[in-house]
Amino acid sequence: MKKTTVKTIEAGSKPKKGSLKEMYPTKSDALLRGLELMTEYYSLGLNETPLCNEMKDLEKEAIDYMTILNQVKKKNEAIGQIVQELNQVDNILEKYQNDKEALIQILLDIQEQSHWLPKPALIWVSEKLGVPLTQIYHIGTFYKAFSLVPRGRHLIQVCLGTACQVRGGPRILDKVREVVHINPGETDSEQKFSLMTVNCLGCCALGPVVSVDKDYYSNPSVQKLKQIFASYD
Repeated sequence: MKKTTVKTIEAGSKPKKGSLKEMYPTKSDALLRGLELMTEYYSLGLNETPLCNEMKDLEKEAIDYMTILNQVKKKNEAIGQIVQELNQVDNILEKYQNDKEALIQILLDIQEQSHWLPKPALIWVSEKLGVPLTQIYHIGTFYKAFSLVPRGRHLIQVCLGTACQVRGGPRILDKVREVVHINPGETDSEQKFSLMTVNCLGCCALGPVVSVDKDYYSNPSVQKLKQIFASYD
């Protein structure tokens, strides 16, 4: 019988990305490494029921997360993607030195990176900063800049404030709906655009105004809107 040699990883160290399959090419290699990880897990006292439940919750969220994004993936692929995204959240947390006082800015960076606030990311922030998940959800629902559901890569905003309203803001909204085929609060099937209405974009003199991300357009025609939206990837 061929002897199996397993390359170990020092506790607390991170393997190089993309190297696990090379390090553990066979099932027996992976099983032995799994046992090693279990010994580390138990030695740190992580086998307590609450922590076990947290691991199961994150696994479930990984599958639910892929379902929300309409991405059919195997469980290991779904979890792998979540791990990758949580590593990106770690980079954001390190940027702010894991300071809970910077929570809103941390969430803004996650929002900019993912275009919404995925639940696994919020669970991770709660765990790393020691901030209750309910408090994070309160912030996520209080500020309009945040979204707890997936948004498109680009955010279309139509101003319906007083200045834009009297100058034809509702007609601009109808034109936008005609072009992108979604209503306010919706995202298209390709997750390219999300549409929302706002009370002010801070440029009343240009009204009626529609914005795409940080770009502003004054009283565009349907043809102009088609050109504008086609220019975004």
